[in-house]
Amino acid sequence: MAKEHHYKSLLKWTGNNGAGTKNYKVYDRRYDILIDGKPTLTGSSDPAFRGDPTLHNPEDLLLGSISSCHMLWYLHLCSVNKIVVTAYEDPAIATMAMNPDGSGQFTSATLYPQVTITEDSDANKAKELHHEASKMCFIAKSLNFPITHEPNIKVV
Repeated sequence: MAKEHHYKSLLKWTGNNGAGTKNYKVYDRRYDILIDGKPTLTGSSDPAFRGDPTLHNPEDLLLGSISSCHMLWYLHLCSVNKIVVTAYEDPAIATMAMNPDGSGQFTSATLYPQVTITEDSDANKAKELHHEASKMCFIAKSLNFPITHEPNIKVV
């Protein structure tokens, strides 16, 4: 029988500067995401939408979720396949298309994992495991746009 996992968070808009949303230009886009037992995450909208450029925005967080989920599955798969990863970075990118009505949606994301493995690890298998990680990633499986990856495996 399949298990279910449940997640809870509390989102609080903290950008009421006294006039609420009376005017598009008077309210701040700042918010807090609270999750029990974890540090508060303060965010804002993208600067293109009057947000604070020093804070994470939903688009940043979505790409970070895709990249980190892929990495966590990849590390697990390497571990069970006797591939020793000693470093991992991913300068991921994503594209969001805007629609005439002001809405938008992500159309793609590309991961560029830079993986370092030990000399006694199988570099070909290390590269192949990215495909398996893509199939296993909870986040990637939940999205409706293509997520590709172009790994670079370095053996040291």
